[in-house]
Amino acid sequence: MASIDFSLTSLTHEPRNYTLFANIHRSNSTQISRTALAKLKRIAVSKSSTELIDLSEPTLEDSVQKDETFRANRDVRRRAKHLWSRFRGVNREIKPEIVAKSHLSSNNSEQEQEQHSSDDCSDEKIGERVRAVISNVGSDSSIDLCNSVLRNLEQISEDETLRFFEWMRSNGKLKGNVSAYNLVFRVLGRKEDWATAEMLIEELISGLGFRVDFRVFNTLIYACYKKGIAKFGSKWFHMMLKSNVVPNVATFGMLMSLYQKTGDVAAAEFAFRRMRRLRVRCQSAYSSMITIYTRLGLYDKAEEVIGYVKEDEVVPNFENWLVQLNAYAQQGKLVEAEGVLMLMKRSGFSPNIVAYNTVITGYGKVCDMDAAERTFQDLGNLKLEADDTTFRSMVEGWGRAGNYEKAKWHYKKLKQSGFMPNSSNLYTMLNLQAKHGDVEGAGETIEDMRRMGCQYSSILSSLLQAYERAEVLHNAPLVLKGSFYEHILVDQTSCSVLVMAYVKHCLVDDALRVLRKKRWKDDVFEDNLYHLLICSCKESGHHQEAIKIFTHMPKSDSSPNLHITCTMIDIYTVIEDFSKAKELYLKLKSSRAALDMVAYTVIVRMFVKSGSLEDACSVLDEMEKQKTIIPDVFLIRDMLRIYQKCGLHEKLAALYYKIRKTEVPWDQEMYNCVINCCAQALPVDELSQIFGEMLRRGFTPNTITFNVMLDVYGKAKLFKKARKVFWMARKRGLADVITYNTIIAAYGQGKDFRNMRAIVKKMQFNGFSVSLEAYNCMLDAYGKSRQMEKFKDVLQRMKASNCASDHYTYCILINIYGEQGWIEEVAQVLGELKQCGVGANLCSYNTLIKAYGIAGMVEEAVAVVNEMREHGIEPDKVTYINLIRALQRNDNFLEAVKWSLWMKQIGISSSKC
Repeated sequence: MASIDFSLTSLTHEPRNYTLFANIHRSNSTQISRTALAKLKRIAVSKSSTELIDLSEPTLEDSVQKDETFRANRDVRRRAKHLWSRFRGVNREIKPEIVAKSHLSSNNSEQEQEQHSSDDCSDEKIGERVRAVISNVGSDSSIDLCNSVLRNLEQISEDETLRFFEWMRSNGKLKGNVSAYNLVFRVLGRKEDWATAEMLIEELISGLGFRVDFRVFNTLIYACYKKGIAKFGSKWFHMMLKSNVVPNVATFGMLMSLYQKTGDVAAAEFAFRRMRRLRVRCQSAYSSMITIYTRLGLYDKAEEVIGYVKEDEVVPNFENWLVQLNAYAQQGKLVEAEGVLMLMKRSGFSPNIVAYNTVITGYGKVCDMDAAERTFQDLGNLKLEADDTTFRSMVEGWGRAGNYEKAKWHYKKLKQSGFMPNSSNLYTMLNLQAKHGDVEGAGETIEDMRRMGCQYSSILSSLLQAYERAEVLHNAPLVLKGSFYEHILVDQTSCSVLVMAYVKHCLVDDALRVLRKKRWKDDVFEDNLYHLLICSCKESGHHQEAIKIFTHMPKSDSSPNLHITCTMIDIYTVIEDFSKAKELYLKLKSSRAALDMVAYTVIVRMFVKSGSLEDACSVLDEMEKQKTIIPDVFLIRDMLRIYQKCGLHEKLAALYYKIRKTEVPWDQEMYNCVINCCAQALPVDELSQIFGEMLRRGFTPNTITFNVMLDVYGKAKLFKKARKVFWMARKRGLADVITYNTIIAAYGQGKDFRNMRAIVKKMQFNGFSVSLEAYNCMLDAYGKSRQMEKFKDVLQRMKASNCASDHYTYCILINIYGEQGWIEEVAQVLGELKQCGVGANLCSYNTLIKAYGIAGMVEEAVAVVNEMREHGIEPDKVTYINLIRALQRNDNFLEAVKWSLWMKQIGISSSKC
């Protein structure tokens, strides 16, 4: 490591250049490098006493007192923090020749010290003092003299202290000189240069070959204690133990106080255990450990430490008694607390107000206010005068007990004694006054808060919380009056807090009254406030209150507020007042306001809920023209459902492929929605790919998705895939009646009668009754394959199970009987239709016309068309096609041409005839 060689011949008295370093040479000894020293922060100059903190004595109080003296002079040191940056700009050197001047020695009077400290305000003065201190030091000077110079430099300039320390190293003045190291450790501690400090400790231990005692480590630990740095305090402690240095009382006192300050319970427990193992009796350490546990609510451990005080034969001081008393009082063990109080008296400690305040607070916590009151009254007998803490504790205790009169009495005594209530007292009084309806008292408390300098918004929040807790917020307007209320009307933040509280508790009229009287003007803030109020009503389900607020809003001549209007459209949609919702939409549209994605979502859902799917589609078309609007996942799902309900397969396919190209997240809901909505718009292979991707990503299809895939595979005659989907649905417990109906229909359409019958049996075995849809599928499948015996068997089972037929059943029967030419059976079915009062529908009539055509009964077919019109059922394209085919089949071509011309005349294409 590089070593700094002090060359005395290079030191001169030339101004503006102070350099103590000359030549650098290599040495095998372990020393501080110039790089490490260059990192040192500039610390200001001290005008305090020149004596070091002597930690050889086990008294922490002496260390604290001396350090406070150092801190008192920090303002002077700050003014000199750029000293060396100015010195380095000019060449100036100093030549030490003789001993330091006597007026800077350690035995100077206090008056002389103060005089010299007052001269520290300028760089020149500091420079003069430094030159005076080192002017007569030479390489042959004694170690005591060098230490004296080092001690004086430490009070003037910390950087110069380190420079002179290096000179002492170069001239062999550090060997066995622990005092010099302690001085430098003090400087390094203030500068928080822990790396250099660690290097010096290692040098002391290994390089110079003498034993290090606790003073070295205590100096650094003390610096950490004052700065609240627990991490490095623990580091020095562990290094101390590793170096086999025995800590003393001061060590543990500082460490435990540091851990108490930072709340480091683990480090505190380690230090405390080590202290007891070394049989060191540090009273403050026991107090710190009890305090740490009490703050964390670890009362069992706190009591365990109290036991250690007795076990270790520690003579408790006043602080020990107080922390024991507090530990018991905090957990409500007042019998034990009273016992501690008695022991204090027996130990010779005179009655103290702090101890009795602790007991009173403990009684208040357990609501034993009779005992608290007795203790309070006993203070006079003990010649103790109640202080602010006494009265505050009594107010809190009676407040917790709910006794307003007692709390009010002590509150008044607190003020009469010249003390100010704390924030807890004020909030306690407000809670009691709200609960007991004391409007006048609440007003006085508010005035007290104002006199104490509380912010108006803070006062208002406390007041509203108190009245909310008492569930009497409707009484708050009685308290809000005078100058306090006037300030609320002027301040928009306080005004907002008040009206939000009113609206939250359905006091809309009071909120509107405040808004009408407000005395601030900020249109943007006001719009946001109204929006918040309306949203608050909406979220709580108070839609009429939201409408009331919207109605009383100040009308703006400019375009309507987009967010408020959309929220109101949503509210009107919820209560199904679609006329008002559409009216707001039209106003928004006429204002040519730029709609965002949220607005389009609200408007689309409004039209969907009102049943205006065409309007919803038109809004979506307008949105697609806005290239800047990117629909979110929720709007995309709405679009898919709308297009499906409208049968817009091309739009569904286009939207699907558009989604695939974007970065829209595909979650379980999205997969289910796409499959369910796009089943008729996408190829089977594409749907199969989506379904497989969904399963691979670990998402679970819902029952509808399984049924849709069954239907798609069934219609595509992909029975193997359909069977796989069916078993998957069953395995996951998602198969329902529709699932069975769908797979039965798929097998029926594919004429796989064996599997169709097997599924029907499984349906019954799994607790499902064979549904009407399943019977219809079997009837249609057997009928179309002309397996009339099985057809009749299914029909017989259907009747035996009391499963009522529907229009679809009758259409199947008419169609099958018609195909067979069984006109009598057709007539019987028609009779059953009339008998059950169902009546034929369009599908039934179309099927009947087809059956008459197959049977050659043309006149009856034409009569069916006339009957339809008589019953108010308008023939459709299928009706005319079936009739024309019936006529053509029976060679009535001329009549068929007439009906075909009639179809064209009414605008129906006959291309399929």
